[in-house]
Amino acid sequence: MKNILLVSTVLFTLMFMSCNDSQKSELGHNEAEGVSKTNEAGEDAHGEEGHNEGEEEGHSEEEGVVELTKQQAETIGLEMKPLEERNLGNNIKVTGTLELFPQDKANISPFVGGNVSSIKVIPGDNVKKGQVLAYIEHPDIIAMQQDYQEKNDELVFLKQDFERKQTLYDKGVSSGKEFQMAQSKFRSTTSSVNGLRSQLRLLGINPDKVAEGQIYSAVPITTPISGYVDEVMISLGDYVAQQSKMFSISDNSKIYVNFKVYEKDIKQIKKGQQIYFSTASRPDELLKATVRSVGKTFNTDPKALEVLADIENKDKNLLPGMYVQGRIVQGEKKGFAVPEAAIIKEGEQSFIFILDEDEEMEANKMKFKMIPVTVGITDLGFVEVNLPAEVSKDAKVVINGAYNLSSEMVKGELEHGH
Repeated sequence: MKNILLVSTVLFTLMFMSCNDSQKSELGHNEAEGVSKTNEAGEDAHGEEGHNEGEEEGHSEEEGVVELTKQQAETIGLEMKPLEERNLGNNIKVTGTLELFPQDKANISPFVGGNVSSIKVIPGDNVKKGQVLAYIEHPDIIAMQQDYQEKNDELVFLKQDFERKQTLYDKGVSSGKEFQMAQSKFRSTTSSVNGLRSQLRLLGINPDKVAEGQIYSAVPITTPISGYVDEVMISLGDYVAQQSKMFSISDNSKIYVNFKVYEKDIKQIKKGQQIYFSTASRPDELLKATVRSVGKTFNTDPKALEVLADIENKDKNLLPGMYVQGRIVQGEKKGFAVPEAAIIKEGEQSFIFILDEDEEMEANKMKFKMIPVTVGITDLGFVEVNLPAEVSKDAKVVINGAYNLSSEMVKGELEHGH
């Protein structure tokens, strides 16, 4: 009986110890697993949070920014120009044309008919006053020189005869009739010689050389003014009649603006006022002129007065006949302005793009920032802009292709979000 009790006690003790060890082992395993899961969850949460923060940080850095290669910028037609101040104002709007005064253009014709033997210029050439444009030749030109030579030689004899008979007449030896005939012949021949000399000079021929025996087969056609050749209306071999138009020359350095001012604005116009204008071919370039004179006669259609103005900053690209738009300055203010095409509208907010000249950018890359601006008055295709303080006054503004750049930025944001 004692043995049985002893054995039972031992078995019970062993079983109790075994159960405790098993529970401790399971508890330790669960605790370790819990810690591990906790760590994993913490790490995941931390990692995800860090990732989100990184994404938010990257997005905020790139917000309103688009990067392009130089090739892409050329493809979408980007043009940039430094930010500049302009005189802006709500003033008298006028239109007009570029013109030349009559003395600054010439239609060139020959004084005698002839055939074109040589042409020295082509349209667009710059020529100087007196420069030879062409040569013409004709038998009549040769005959004129021969006639001059004969009459000039005859004049020498007639002069001697006149002087001899005058001396005899004064001494009472010769009759008055003989003296008068000699005087009349000498005077008429002198007149003929002087006329031929003048004609030869008009033709560009030196009469003194002809008097010495030189005969010219062709005569030069020269320009009476300096300027550019507008038209050449002849070809080699053409017969050109007297006073037929051969060339037209324009001195575009003397170009001026003829503005049309309507009746309601006339009282505000006076000599010396400043006018800013631009041409249809180059609307982004503002030129300056000063009122030279105000017309005194109304045009009927439209009913307007002509105002002539001298251009101060002449450009060789200005040509007669060009249409211009301008404004006559009444009261103006100076401010930063960009072409209308540079403004991007998003609802009520306006933006412009400026080039971010980051020194760390790759050589072939360009970065553009979208800058919010407040717009003011619009004048002659330019819009006044008030810029944030951090924008440099030397910034380069995208003046063409801004909407294309905006589309590229939106496309980039969509791809980034996807």
